[in-house]
Amino acid sequence: MGLKGKFEQTHTLTKIIQWIACVCLFSIPAMGCIILFPQPLSIASLKWIQLLQTAAIFLLPPLCMAYLWTQEPMKWLEVETFQSFKVSGTAILLMLVALPAINLLAHINQQMALPAFLEPLEQWMKTAEENAAHLTEQFLSVTTLGGLIINLLLMAVLPAIAEELTFRGVLQHLFTPKHQSSIPHLAIWCSAILFSAIHMQFYGFIPRMLMGALFGYMLAWTGSLWVPMLMHFVNNGMAVLLYFLANKAGWDMDKVDAIGTGDTLWLGIVSLVLMVVGIYAFRRSTTMSNASSRISSGN
Repeated sequence: MGLKGKFEQTHTLTKIIQWIACVCLFSIPAMGCIILFPQPLSIASLKWIQLLQTAAIFLLPPLCMAYLWTQEPMKWLEVETFQSFKVSGTAILLMLVALPAINLLAHINQQMALPAFLEPLEQWMKTAEENAAHLTEQFLSVTTLGGLIINLLLMAVLPAIAEELTFRGVLQHLFTPKHQSSIPHLAIWCSAILFSAIHMQFYGFIPRMLMGALFGYMLAWTGSLWVPMLMHFVNNGMAVLLYFLANKAGWDMDKVDAIGTGDTLWLGIVSLVLMVVGIYAFRRSTTMSNASSRISSGN
């Protein structure tokens, strides 16, 4: 048995430890680069730092581990297979339809209040949320085409690829029991919880967790990591694009973010219903397509 064959037989817990060690290994030089930027850090410097951190934490480790653990890393990560235009188009449409529902769920999540004895924790969570929101607004405050392209690459393309490789490509696989033939529900939800928690934005935890679960099910149903990557890109890319248009046209971005709540609550409810129906229809269509493929293969 070759070296890779031995790593394929490694226990899941050992693989998780190896993955964490790999993340730390890549993160050290990435974090060290911070001292190279002039102080105080400018927005441009912070964008470079985010690029380095995303690559070090989410992009390089899953690729390295997949090559270490298996003889067919791209197949194991499920990035070998591209889906049809119909499947990809449906995934994009589902994500676009879901945007008001995401706003509604985020609004509900923001009403969260902790018990009085946890007030210090709640204040820390609110401060962290406000700081993250302020930094995001600074990142998105661009009015040039070049700034838009950079933001799309940094905040939509890179996270969609890197985070899906980590949470769906690696963690969802590691959490799935060997030889499980059914949908790995526990693995999907564990990965989704970690996906939401790692962002450290607690007042958006619920919609981000549900979105992560949806990405996990889309991978399980289609067998292609490109589908959740595409949906992740659409979600992030729409936010980048809307902020760009708001900056150019002088829109009130708070009102855009509130679509699906308040006076447009009906739109959030309709979006939520359409999303549920759309996911059910997509699941049925995928199941029937997979069954047909198995029958054809049998013949």
